[in-house]
Amino acid sequence: MTQPVRIGLVSVSDRASAGIYEDKGLPALKDWLSRALTTPFEVEQRLIPDEQAAISAALVELVDAGCALVLTTGGTGPAPRDVTPEATLAVADKVMPGFGEQMRQISLAFVPTAILSRQVAVVRGQSLIINLPGQPKAIAETLEGLPRATPPVPGIFAAVPYCIDLIGGPYLETDEAVCKAFRPKNAIRPKA
Repeated sequence: MTQPVRIGLVSVSDRASAGIYEDKGLPALKDWLSRALTTPFEVEQRLIPDEQAAISAALVELVDAGCALVLTTGGTGPAPRDVTPEATLAVADKVMPGFGEQMRQISLAFVPTAILSRQVAVVRGQSLIINLPGQPKAIAETLEGLPRATPPVPGIFAAVPYCIDLIGGPYLETDEAVCKAFRPKNAIRPKA
């Protein structure tokens, strides 16, 4: 029996981490992953304030704990306290700009302020770290894309399993009804 894939989830919010209001980011991420992934997984989650050093430390801790994928939510806007991208870039081995570009493209279908978002994605060791939007609806939209749009717009998660393959991580499979992962034919493994 193989071990479940470890996925790190980080919600960045001063007010939610202080208990002023309920965090909605972590439940939204867990819900989406439970619908999208058919590969068994377990999550390590953190709810932390908008502090660059604390965010970077949480990311390093989750990668070091064996998380193949780390998803963050919150702290990606232009406000002075929004430092998630800086904290993420500080721990990066490689920057993966296509993820942020595609998230902004998807969000522009809904709000013109999507251009204010600064989401980034990076590779650290054998882990992929992606900054997602802060709102649960936007999290699902950017992960899933706009499959019913004309033409359809792929979500970013379609590229996540193959990216993790390429960096030496575990093989992730998805429920195609939620998000069809793309891999070149030679990278597809037969179903177990």
